[in-house]
Amino acid sequence: MFSGEVRRMLLQVITSWQVIAVTIVLVIYLFIVNYVARLNKRSSRGSLTSKNKKKEKKAKGSAAPTPAAGDLDLGEESKK
Repeated sequence: MFSGEVRRMLLQVITSWQVIAVTIVLVIYLFIVNYVARLNKRSSRGSLTSKNKKKEKKAKGSAAPTPAAGDLDLGEESKK
């Protein structure tokens, strides 16, 4: 399909140090981006659940009815 001259030229281009260096840099870059994305995904999952738990605790605490002044039970039982 290709002539011998085109094959040799293609081989020289692929094996040149510039192409190899750029390929290595791209692989390292993609590795770092994927690593950081995984770290952010893990940390955001944990922070969302902790924020939701804090909101739920506040909502449960504020939803409890406060007793009126006359209804306070101090834990003392009157002895008759």
